[in-house]
Amino acid sequence: MKNPSSNSENLRDRIGARESSPPLEAGLYVVATPIGNLRDITLRALDILATASRVYAEDTRVAMKLMDAYGLKPKLGTYHEHNAEAMRETILEALEKGESVALISDAGTPLISDPGFKLARAVIDAGHRVFPIPGASALLAGLVVSGLPTDRFMFAGFLPPKQGARRAAINEVADADATLIFYETGPRLAESLADMAEVLGSRTAVVARELTKMFEEARRAPLAELAAHYAEAGAPKGEIVVVIGPPEAKGEVSDDVLDAFLLRALPRGVKEAASEAARDLGVPRKRAYQRALDLKDRP
Repeated sequence: MKNPSSNSENLRDRIGARESSPPLEAGLYVVATPIGNLRDITLRALDILATASRVYAEDTRVAMKLMDAYGLKPKLGTYHEHNAEAMRETILEALEKGESVALISDAGTPLISDPGFKLARAVIDAGHRVFPIPGASALLAGLVVSGLPTDRFMFAGFLPPKQGARRAAINEVADADATLIFYETGPRLAESLADMAEVLGSRTAVVARELTKMFEEARRAPLAELAAHYAEAGAPKGEIVVVIGPPEAKGEVSDDVLDAFLLRALPRGVKEAASEAARDLGVPRKRAYQRALDLKDRP
């Protein structure tokens, strides 16, 4: 009769729970790091950072806080948007020599809203392997605390700083039948929320900030209410994730109803009329825009 404890030990061996990672193969290791709480680092990530030939970070000062916390002393270099083009060549040369290279960002999973994706693409094009070392991610943390649908979501990164471009970017994803996720900065939060409310209408949203940290907050309300709150309260501190619920399903809108709405709105322009129809009637933006063009050219 087999010993049950022996079976458990064999299982742990198979899933890698007992031993540290084996010696690293040559390749790029994309390593997720904590978004706040330093204990949100995986054991495998620590193994990689301890044994990689080189570790590249956005900011070595930020990286050293993590390294010091776990007694790690890697060969540390920088990889960020200002030196990315030059450093890609250096990293590719290291991989050609059979070295293992780890990439980390200041927080969370690299390649998300940072220049790391160009490095991963270059590494793949050069015939080397890219290894994912999963862990913390601000967009997923924000999604799971939002209480909004998680079965389908769209991550849209940071919005443009100028209002015109920002509203255009929001318009591009307005018809997506999915929960929307954005990153935003404190100084721009109130204005961005106001633009979201203008384009998307009265959708429920969540502003999640300082996730996994001492002052973690998730504020839930309709977009316009959130915009008013942060306009009055001022710019909040910390990293911010904005999560917005999908558009509500509405009944079919007839052509007659759509035409009547558009004719009232057309004096404000075709794009504005189409946006208002999409927001208020729940019709697809493309349908509203094409119909507005037809009505505009009608004698």
